[in-house]
Amino acid sequence: MRTLETANISGFVSEFILLGFPYCRETQILLFVVFSLIYLLTLVGNTSIICAVWSSWKLHKPMYILLANFSFLEICYVNSDVPKLLANLISRAKSISYAGCLLQFYFFFSMCAAEGLFLSVMSFDRFLAICRPLHYSTIMTHHLCVRLVIFCWAGGFLWLLTPLTLISQVPFCGPNTIDHFLCDLAPLLALSCAPVSGITLTCGIISSLIIFLTFLYILGTYFCILSTVLQVPLGPGRHKAFSTCASHLAVVSLFYGSVMVMYVSPGTGKFHGMQKLVTLFYALATPFFNPLIYNFRNKDMKEALKKLLYVLLWKISKRSKSQCIISIMHNSHLGK
Repeated sequence: MRTLETANISGFVSEFILLGFPYCRETQILLFVVFSLIYLLTLVGNTSIICAVWSSWKLHKPMYILLANFSFLEICYVNSDVPKLLANLISRAKSISYAGCLLQFYFFFSMCAAEGLFLSVMSFDRFLAICRPLHYSTIMTHHLCVRLVIFCWAGGFLWLLTPLTLISQVPFCGPNTIDHFLCDLAPLLALSCAPVSGITLTCGIISSLIIFLTFLYILGTYFCILSTVLQVPLGPGRHKAFSTCASHLAVVSLFYGSVMVMYVSPGTGKFHGMQKLVTLFYALATPFFNPLIYNFRNKDMKEALKKLLYVLLWKISKRSKSQCIISIMHNSHLGK
């Protein structure tokens, strides 16, 4: 494994080594198979949500439009780091270029910030639907929904521009081995050959702000939702309200639980094994569970997926029959 223990001629590291999971070869192959399966299922699950929303007019509502964008975000999220993780598990050379490392950091954490914004907007949508049901259609219009989607995407990418700019000014002279499977902030800045306490503090504040602001907003909206729901008499109305919010709360718990354990819990960064495990959870496991949570708990989504699956099977069956008929006609023509 290549490591630059001293500064090179130009005094600049041109690539980094992602140490990843330094187990024996057999264990790495097993991890490759498991992670590949989760990765493929994540892509299929989130793509199925997007296709279901796109194909069903019944789901052309702000709630499901936000969900479809959230699923597309999850696809981009896993594609920002998992392909490189899989490649490094089966490759002897576990290097990533300097520019590639900065881009991976920017895209991965921009998606992470955008996910927090999307979860906040989705909680706002649930707040309007439950606490302001008579005004929902006039407030949450398609025009506002589009603007909120743009805000989430743009906000996530703009929020990380400052950390990216600061990190790009940090000198890296060697060594160049990152004890992680992606270019995370702390392991990356630990390789700097100059003091970076100010940059570390600034990046930490920016990261913490997006985490806490969105999390506190979600807590506030669900406090209002809970207060409203508890005033509803026991019956189908209260059950439907709780059911509507349960899926979103489960996703919020998965995402913020793992992120806060990683970046807020004191001392977590000292244990590299735990750091990798928690990062792996919110980088791979959370996007995998999200479509399962939404698909199994939402009646409209399950119906749309069943119709979509039926249409796909019907088209495949029709195509197979057509090919069979063509083959029979071709064989009969040859017989003549």
